[in-house]
Amino acid sequence: MRELRGKAAFITGGASGIGLAMGRAFAECGMKVMLADIEQGALDRACRDLSGLGADVRGVACDVADPDSVDRAAEATFAAFGNVHVLCNNAGVASGGGIDTISIDNWRWVVDVNLMGVVYGIRSFLPHMRAHGEGGHIVNTASMAGMINGMGFSPYAATKFAVVSMSEGLALQLQPHGIGVSVLCPAYVRTRIGESGRNRTERYGKAQRLDPNSPAAALVAEVARLIEAGLDPAEVAKRVLAAIREDQLYIFTHPNMREWTDGRFAAIQAAMDGVTAP
Repeated sequence: MRELRGKAAFITGGASGIGLAMGRAFAECGMKVMLADIEQGALDRACRDLSGLGADVRGVACDVADPDSVDRAAEATFAAFGNVHVLCNNAGVASGGGIDTISIDNWRWVVDVNLMGVVYGIRSFLPHMRAHGEGGHIVNTASMAGMINGMGFSPYAATKFAVVSMSEGLALQLQPHGIGVSVLCPAYVRTRIGESGRNRTERYGKAQRLDPNSPAAALVAEVARLIEAGLDPAEVAKRVLAAIREDQLYIFTHPNMREWTDGRFAAIQAAMDGVTAP
């Protein structure tokens, strides 16, 4: 999709971070933008912030872990804009993992938002995108944690690996329909994902407190430091725009992560090389 002016986009997690940056970039290109977010106050502020760009920017409350909520947000977007061309399944959360304390509530929350939220978005928008026949593009936000696992036994890494795989399969199936697919795999970006527990709903229980002297707590502190020093979300949004226009499947943002991917792929290749034919 090279020409974006006049097209419509729907973005989950659109009230802050990468989602808001994508909304701004799309609006600056003359697109119509629907920001979807579970956090109503932040959503209202985001819409006011982007209203000065001269584009049609609106907001809709949406809990991506609830398929009915995603359906309602989709219907509101169709009613507002007509045809939707760009779908960004961007909402995501993070929670502690590891082998010392395995919380089923944590796993369910992260899987429901990071993985099922993408499934629900595709389910709600893809039939519409195929039916209008004008082409389009789907951007699924994963992470470098979906390419390499430096986070151990973690629901976050597990869901991001799943989003990468799902996006690869989706791209193959949608190519004949003129709908592109990109999977966004950033490393550390200055967002509030470390505070994502603020939007954790009651059905997932309360987050467990980490022992401040545990390895898990040390990892959380280190990740928070790296996020604070991370990439500006606006730079990520620029790469997303370029990927949509060039129909690129993988969107990477941190070239310094190459050594990590090389190491993983080399280990996989070495294991394959060691397999003998039966």
